[in-house]
Amino acid sequence: MHEGHRERVKNRFLTEGLDSFEDHQILELLLFYSIPRKDTNEMAHKLLKRYGSLSGVMESDPNDIIKVNGISKNTAVLLSLMPSISRRYFKDRWGSRPALNSSSQAGEYSVSLFAGRAYEAFYVICLDSQNKVLFPALVHEGTINEAPVYPRLIVETALRHKANTVILAHNHPGGSLKASLADIKVTENIVNALGAIQINVIDHIIVAGSRYYSFAQEGLLGIT
Repeated sequence: MHEGHRERVKNRFLTEGLDSFEDHQILELLLFYSIPRKDTNEMAHKLLKRYGSLSGVMESDPNDIIKVNGISKNTAVLLSLMPSISRRYFKDRWGSRPALNSSSQAGEYSVSLFAGRAYEAFYVICLDSQNKVLFPALVHEGTINEAPVYPRLIVETALRHKANTVILAHNHPGGSLKASLADIKVTENIVNALGAIQINVIDHIIVAGSRYYSFAQEGLLGIT
């Protein structure tokens, strides 16, 4: 019975793709490959109930996922791989040296850097004189509510990668796109620190899910 059901689900995916699947069906299909002999539909519902959403399941700590009855280490690793694989996929699609010549390009590129990240993080995207990416440097991963950023570390990062200009990027896992007073102050400190060594900050992107907020577009960097 299970083998027949699994074959139908796989064939449905090959015919229709995932767009018509509900979240529990996507999770059920994925679990086929780590749980060979059990009802993965029941397990999918159990995981969604515990973590609230498909993204919540995949962004959870694998050590916590293992605590769910019936979940093996293999399954926890498989589920936790998904966000990281998506980031690598987007990075590959952008290519090794994309040019970020507008705030919209900077925003879309930044969104790809934070795909699946449940905790706040801060990137310094180092660019050459033609605005091509030299290296997207992850300089800090903080708690879910805070990512303290140190200008000295960012200066060292920009110098190490021989940046001509940089784009700052951090995420708000809670979903708000509003720039806080702390965000604005941190940006000001970094702009001043990098300006002292003739490296310009051309944008600061805040990412919330698939959306982004650009300091440059909002005039917070004095850039038109």
